[in-house]
Amino acid sequence: MTSDEPRPLGVLDSSLADLMLDRCTPETISFAQVQRLSPAALAYLGDAVYELHVRRCYLFPPRRLENYHQQVVAQVRAESQARHLRSLQPYLTSHEQALLKRGRNAVSTRHKRVDPEIYQQATSLETLIGYLYLTDSTRLLELFSHLEFETP
Repeated sequence: MTSDEPRPLGVLDSSLADLMLDRCTPETISFAQVQRLSPAALAYLGDAVYELHVRRCYLFPPRRLENYHQQVVAQVRAESQARHLRSLQPYLTSHEQALLKRGRNAVSTRHKRVDPEIYQQATSLETLIGYLYLTDSTRLLELFSHLEFETP
């Protein structure tokens, strides 16, 4: 298969690495550099990765854009992220649990719409996702496979 030919559909779900999102950084990110990132920075990245995953999950069957938006917004809300975190708890390693704690403890702002505990849980999930995106995309995809999204 040449690079000009489309890939078979079965290959599309192979990994996040296929997204080539790392082209913006010319050098490879070292483990030490990732360790120095703040939980807030990891959560910032994790939020984007999580939303991209949710968008991809709701892409098929094709719908109107407003329907996509409504479904995705419902899943990326803090309440849904906290629920997803709770569903992942049985699958997490002790290292991943420690990352969640780091992310939870990094929350300092208060949001009027969301209970602080829910917001901490959502930020914890985003921190874990950001960390795994940078360090272990295979593990991230494994955890994503355990998430169940609501159907319309």
